[in-house]
Amino acid sequence: MRSGARVAVVGGVFLVVAGGVGYGGYNLYSGLTGNGGKSGTDAKTASAPRKTGPPSADEISETAKDFLAAWAGGNAPEAAQLTNNAAEAEPLLAGYRDQARVSAAVITPGTPVGAKVPFTVKATVTFEGQSKPWSYASELTVVRGQTTGRPLVDWAPTVVHPKLTKGTSLKTDQASAPPIKAVDSRDRELTKEKYPSLGPVLDSLRKKYGKDAGGTAGVELVISSANASTPDQTLLTLTKGKEGKLTTTLDADVQAAAEQAVKKYAQASVVAVKPSTGEIRAIANNPASGFNAAVQGAQAPGSTMKIVSATMLMDNGIVRGPGAKVECPQTVSWEGVTFENLKKFEIKNGTLKDSFRRSCNTAFIKAIKPLTEKNIAGTALGETARKYFGIGLDWQTGIATVDGSVPESAGAETAASYIGQGKVTMNALNMASITATAKSGGFHQPVIVPQALDHRELATAQPLPGSIARALREMMSATAQYGTGQAAMAGVRGEKGAKTGSAEVDGQGKSNSWFTGYADDLAAAAVVQSGGHGGDAAGPVVASVLQAR
Repeated sequence: MRSGARVAVVGGVFLVVAGGVGYGGYNLYSGLTGNGGKSGTDAKTASAPRKTGPPSADEISETAKDFLAAWAGGNAPEAAQLTNNAAEAEPLLAGYRDQARVSAAVITPGTPVGAKVPFTVKATVTFEGQSKPWSYASELTVVRGQTTGRPLVDWAPTVVHPKLTKGTSLKTDQASAPPIKAVDSRDRELTKEKYPSLGPVLDSLRKKYGKDAGGTAGVELVISSANASTPDQTLLTLTKGKEGKLTTTLDADVQAAAEQAVKKYAQASVVAVKPSTGEIRAIANNPASGFNAAVQGAQAPGSTMKIVSATMLMDNGIVRGPGAKVECPQTVSWEGVTFENLKKFEIKNGTLKDSFRRSCNTAFIKAIKPLTEKNIAGTALGETARKYFGIGLDWQTGIATVDGSVPESAGAETAASYIGQGKVTMNALNMASITATAKSGGFHQPVIVPQALDHRELATAQPLPGSIARALREMMSATAQYGTGQAAMAGVRGEKGAKTGSAEVDGQGKSNSWFTGYADDLAAAAVVQSGGHGGDAAGPVVASVLQAR
């Protein structure tokens, strides 16, 4: 045993303490260090038949104990050889000491549950004379090696830390950006502890604007990504540095309402935007951590897209306004594919407003057929989305966002795109912006920090013709007051409008629920995965956000 480490069994629980300067360690598997010898385990099994089947309870316990002992002792090569992917395991295990700067570690295995072994880590992180304790829990799984038959740890980055993923690593160093104190538009502090959905947002803002905000960097243990555009995720702060103050466009009250609203569903996203300026007021997701689906997702938006389709109809002179007569049959065929309404309803002698407020699919396919004569049926929707709603342009919001996409289409995909299916993709931010444009009469590119902060170039689009803007508001108002959005919007006060949507997803039994709406100078859009009809799940989310204004 090297100096600075001890191994003991205390009360039946295996402990390894690596202490002193750097790592001490206990070389349990000298044969695995490359000296050409065989370890005790290999010597016993060299002539024995290769074992098959799940590992036994004893094998699970011993393998976990040996792996954790080698890891805690700072013996990355030996620990890696006890996994089923030594090539990927060794860099992360070695980095625990060399990059994460863990100077001491106590790893305590818990009681195995089948092949899984939970464990806790109590460590000390040391950098340039500064030390701080660090603790967390994780787990490992023991499997039978496919070629050797030996029991091995099934390797995954989460073994080292539950938040690690492929392509990430632990690193302790001077922070890549100074800390920030983010505040909302009324100078109220925004923290990821109080507003969990803002975790990824605040990390992104810190990475991009930390230096501009006037702070100085401290020393942190972070999860660092090989992707340079991904911000570091702080796990432990050794020295705080000095915070810089960053003012955002968010609204703490609206954000709080958004956080609560999405918690009602397993997977949900919502974004709120101020129509008169494009300022983002709230971003919320459930789950709150990880992928920011609200602004980076790309999914079919269903019938919420009829806001753009209706604009296209009026802009191309196919219908003159909400009162124009349009057909809404039970079904309609487009190049051999049949499309139908929910429960095959129909509207006799109806208008565009009737079809919009009741979300008639066939009307928005049948009425647009004249565009085929002009040979623009596959491009008109995308052109309308770009020209008036800024969709497909390069939005510089202040954080990484994914712009909506309405690509050129052909065949039945063209008809599907008119009702928000096919290749059309949007996220909650895109749909909130579309609604904000309908409400205000002109596109204001969404932003989360003022343009004056870095003088970035914002996307621009043509104002909606006045008659079309008025028509959209009239139809969205009808939807909110006595259409498919009535139930969800009943408690929302003020001048209001809405549009419902549901989007079918291949292999998913229940459609995604979409809803977008506005009340006075606030617009919001939400999507709930497998939520069904737009008014059933996403509608109440949007209504809760609008009520918080």
